[in-house]
Amino acid sequence: MQTLVTDLLVTLAYGVVGVVLMAVGYALVDIATPGKLHELIWTERNRNAALLLASNLAGVGIIVVAAIAASADDFVLGLVGASAYGLLGLVIMAAAFLLLDAATPGRLGEILVDPEPHPAVWVSAVVHLATGAIIAAAIS
Repeated sequence: MQTLVTDLLVTLAYGVVGVVLMAVGYALVDIATPGKLHELIWTERNRNAALLLASNLAGVGIIVVAAIAASADDFVLGLVGASAYGLLGLVIMAAAFLLLDAATPGRLGEILVDPEPHPAVWVSAVVHLATGAIIAAAIS
């Protein structure tokens, strides 16, 4: 029974770290988009904004899962690693977004609020997922 309680508390701690990192990711995407992200997605049903947010959250999740798996049953190392790698991933995702925005015509932030689906959002979404996968692979 003691092991179950300990495992549940460890799981809770990792869950909190993951949710906090996803909230930071949400805030970063919100900053990158003109207007309010929650209105764009839940009120206006903007597919561009939803795709970008979903890819960001998945990228963060990939990183957190890899950090937990690499922790080798060391709870403190796993928690610190998940937090640190998750934040690093978010920074790199934001930098990749800005680099892609600078290297391509138009403004990605403005494209996100366009009600029509835009292929550039798919490219940006894949950049988020690839960034998460690269960081996850680098965790050892």
